[in-house]
Amino acid sequence: MMRLIRLWRLGGKDLRLLWFALRHHHRPAWLWPATVLLGLYAVEPFNVAIPFVGLIDDFVLLPLALHALLKLLPSDIRSSFIQKSVVLRGRS
Repeated sequence: MMRLIRLWRLGGKDLRLLWFALRHHHRPAWLWPATVLLGLYAVEPFNVAIPFVGLIDDFVLLPLALHALLKLLPSDIRSSFIQKSVVLRGRS
């Protein structure tokens, strides 16, 4: 159970990084199409037709696919996201 909680916490951070990367001016050209494909995978018909398979997708495979996608981002985008996160935490 704790592994699932850690996976979802990582997923929240990954979603913030994805949002930041999509708006970044040096984002790779493949990022938008990959994000669209990941979004289509998230709403695939298996989620409705076979509920148990849909749960596995939503709780395990989707966060892992998102994390793998973000590992392919250039390091300058990831480092600028980390710097921005540190600055925003310092304001709070």
